[in-house]
Amino acid sequence: PQHGRRERVLERGQRPGPYCVAAKNFLKSKGWAYRELRIDQDSEAMATMLAKAKRTSVPQIFINDAHIGGYDDLMALHRKGGLEPLLES
Repeated sequence: PQHGRRERVLERGQRPGPYCVAAKNFLKSKGWAYRELRIDQDSEAMATMLAKAKRTSVPQIFINDAHIGGYDDLMALHRKGGLEPLLES
């Protein structure tokens, strides 16, 4: 179930690596819907991700247009109590 109108986007490459899988599993465990973009199949999505995130590693996670970062950043934000307010506001 998706809470509110917030859009969660997980961007990844062709093969889902362990951090992509971990991020997806975490989001699923919380019941948060997300949209997954395959940046290896969409050059425009890749260019957008690089411009916004300034990173080439995947996953890169965005909530609406706010760049959260990768899996470690997602978990750090969650541990600080900052993730849920973003998702439920």
